[in-house]
Amino acid sequence: MTATTITTTAATTISTPNNRRKTKASNAVNGAAKRVDDVNAFLCGGVSPSFLTWTLGDVVNVVKCHWLPCFLAFGLLFFMFVEYTLRMIPATSPPFDLGFIATRSLHRLLSSSPELNSLLAGLNTVFVAMQAIYILWAWLIEGRPRATISTLFMFTCRGILGYSTQLPLPVEFLGSGVDFPVGNVSFFLFFSGHVAGAVIASLDMRRKHRWEMAWTFDLLNILQVIRLLGTRGHYTIDLAAGVGAGILFDSLGGKYEESKKKDATRCCLGES
Repeated sequence: MTATTITTTAATTISTPNNRRKTKASNAVNGAAKRVDDVNAFLCGGVSPSFLTWTLGDVVNVVKCHWLPCFLAFGLLFFMFVEYTLRMIPATSPPFDLGFIATRSLHRLLSSSPELNSLLAGLNTVFVAMQAIYILWAWLIEGRPRATISTLFMFTCRGILGYSTQLPLPVEFLGSGVDFPVGNVSFFLFFSGHVAGAVIASLDMRRKHRWEMAWTFDLLNILQVIRLLGTRGHYTIDLAAGVGAGILFDSLGGKYEESKKKDATRCCLGES
């Protein structure tokens, strides 16, 4: 063993209490600093905040290339202002509905002509029957149950929501004996099953590349919306939610099919 080795060993072996206290203090400081760094990395994702690196060119590029999110951000601020400054509708007044205002002339026409109202109601009922026939055809004839499953999801959810918050029937409602539901029986307003069913059928047509049929259903759905507003059969919010419901439950129907296919695959692998 050389003298250098002996000296080094002795230096590392002999440690005074003062040196040990200094070592512990140094380790505590380093540990605290590391914890602070870990917190900063967690909060910032391991990098400095992104907005600190933005330039004026970046902001201009966002406005040019991402105009839709910018428009939506403006809409958020605008409707926040509207919501905080708009006076609420009194409980004794009928609901304010922009769709009713836009279709006042049609409402007056249908009010003065019950025959025309019944004709349009009958045509609307035919359109509802077309939806049902197509959805059942896709399942029973073509062996594609997704649209049927989506419709079952949709109407069950509509029943739950419609019963949970029962909206009053508009005072100016124009019914007809040939309308659906037939005979002006009670029905839930939120959301529109008429519109949602048409959307589900149209989406299924698009999956099969039946573009002409899909566009025809979309056009008939728009006419249906105008007619329902004109007769005060639905509030505007019912119809808008019906579009969203059709898209949502079509997606849920697809996810249900995929889950069952995965289950079937697992069963086959397990049996083999």
